[in-house]
Amino acid sequence: MGITYTIKLAANDLGQVIDGLQSRSEAWHGTAEYFESGHSPHEDFVIEDCNDADEARAIAADYDRIIAEIQNQMHAQEAAR
Repeated sequence: MGITYTIKLAANDLGQVIDGLQSRSEAWHGTAEYFESGHSPHEDFVIEDCNDADEARAIAADYDRIIAEIQNQMHAQEAAR
């Protein structure tokens, strides 16, 4: 897996990071939907640059995994208080 970092952020700042990651995840999920259906998820949607729905889904899954890992760590720390 490589190097693991420990980063300390204020709760609000971490919320902003998660929001940003969720936006990216939604963009990639929407891109996969576009490749599958030929339709944009909404009118002002911008398609991400990739080759196909499989690639878009894989990138979305990476974002989803990162979000889940951050949230799991948050919940563990909250429970330990």
